[in-house]
Parts: sequence; C-alpha cells; structure tokens
Amino acid sequence: MRRRLYQSTLPIYFRHLFVLIFICAAAGTNLHAQALYKLNGSKDNVVKISGKSNVHDWTMMAQNPVCEANFRIISPEGGVPKNLVSLHFSVKAKNLKSESESMNNRTYKAIKADAYPEIDFKLREATVTPLQKNKFSVNVTGALTIAGVSKVITVEVNGEVDADNTIICTGQEKIMLTDYGIQPPSFMLGAMKVGNELTISFLLNFKK
Repeated sequence: MRRRLYQSTLPIYFRHLFVLIFICAAAGTNLHAQALYKLNGSKDNVVKISGKSNVHDWTMMAQNPVCEANFRIISPEGGVPKNLVSLHFSVKAKNLKSESESMNNRTYKAIKADAYPEIDFKLREATVTPLQKNKFSVNVTGALTIAGVSKVITVEVNGEVDADNTIICTGQEKIMLTDYGIQPPSFMLGAMKVGNELTISFLLNFKK
C-alpha cells in the first residue's frame, strides 16, 4: 500500500518541480532583460530650477543629483529601451545653489531643508514611445516630494541612446510652490517677491 502511494505521488512531485523550475527560469530571463542605469557622474548632468519675481528672473542649479533608472533591454531594431521599469531621483535640498547666498538661505528656509533634507521623485508608471532610430519619448508619472509633501506629476521626457549605449534624457515640468505647502519667499524686506510657479528642467546622462 505504501509503495503504491509513493508511486502515485511521484508524478505530482515532478510536476510541481517542473513548475518551480519554469517560474525561476522566467524570473531569471526577466531580470536579464532589464538593466540598471545610473547617472554617469559628469558635469553634463544638469538639473535647473527657474522662476520669476517682481524684480527679475532667477535660477538655481541642483548639485550632485542621484538617479537610478531600470530600463527594459534596448531593442536592437529601433535602438531604444522597450520600457522604463523603475526610476528614483533624489537631490539634497541644500544642494540647490544660486549665485546669491542670501537667496540660498531663504530658499532652504522656505522648503524646510533642515526638517526635510531630500527632494525626490519616484516612478509609478511609464510609457515608452519609439520616435526614430535611437530616439524615443517617455510619458513618466510619479510622486515628487518637496518639503515633506508628495504630489503625483506627469512629465514628458525625450530620450536618446548614444553609440556607447549612454541614455540621455531631457525634459521640463512646471510646478506650483503652494501645492507643496511652500510660501513663495520674499527678499529685501518684501521688496522682491518670488513667483509661485517654478520650472524644473533637466538633462541626465545614464550609463550601465
């Protein structure tokens, strides 16, 4: 009786084992079909925050941004990634720099840099659209967090794959400071008032 029971369960065991091997193989294939890209660390990476005031326009640059992007394998036919699986961008709030130390300090106070030292963006979903050989666009939706407040935004990104498989991404997005609970700062005893709308523009170079 025990022998017959062992013989009857043996095929079930092998079926389960085959399913497990198939799942592991599929997962391994999926992992190899993706590649983790990071910023290449060069000065070619540019993240710029621009705004207006009642006196003049102003600009701040984000120094030493960090970004990791998980792209689906680059198609040999079109030379572009098939998808963007994940992306996480961050920069230290006090790495935003202008030409004015006074403006820097007032900005850090306005965005609560001591309490919330990181500004970051985390991808929720993305759609890649091939445009032509080695060029594509990505409709990116994710959560942008500033001063501890997160808002979902959608950004249209232009991408290009270079000869060495560097992926260059550019784009820009407008945000409102008050959406993040930030009161637009003022200077010179209120004589200069910063506008509520900011434009974030970027040029990022990714390498495996």
